[in-house]
Amino acid sequence: MGADVSSDAIRQPKPPVLLIDEVDRADEEFEAFLLELLSDFQISIPELGTISASSIPFVVLTSNGTRELSDALRRRCLYHYVDFPDVDREARILLARLPGIDATLALQIAGMVGAIRKESLRKTPGVAETLDWAAALVGIGLKDLRSDPEAVHDTLMCLVKTAEDKSRMTSEVTNRLLGKVA
Repeated sequence: MGADVSSDAIRQPKPPVLLIDEVDRADEEFEAFLLELLSDFQISIPELGTISASSIPFVVLTSNGTRELSDALRRRCLYHYVDFPDVDREARILLARLPGIDATLALQIAGMVGAIRKESLRKTPGVAETLDWAAALVGIGLKDLRSDPEAVHDTLMCLVKTAEDKSRMTSEVTNRLLGKVA
């Protein structure tokens, strides 16, 4: 977020909503900047001075938990954790985002991803990875996960993003999880 954008936003007469996505990926300097906004409802910009908020902004932060936020910042936040969607909801997401995907395949993919999320992985796949994997499977013309377990296994790197997790997702694990897919 640029200083000019944030200074314009906090000078609005009606309380603005500031969305700061993936705040855990920001550096400590930005976190200090944000802390000033949340604590004092103002921001200090060396070139412009201190700008006070005309109204108290509603600030929404998102985080993937890639690093711990400072205690000072966490004290000023209310938390709401969003869990992964259930199988039916994830299948509906696939149907909405991937035109042409078969409903049965979407359910199978969502079920398989749900099962993979229960495995002991370093990085649990999110919905974005599910969409990537589904697009890859549709791209290779797969209609049923059980019809080609080798292709399912070979494309799992769309879901699992670390070498450690890839080594855990052996063909045997893939076959075991495919046995649970409807």
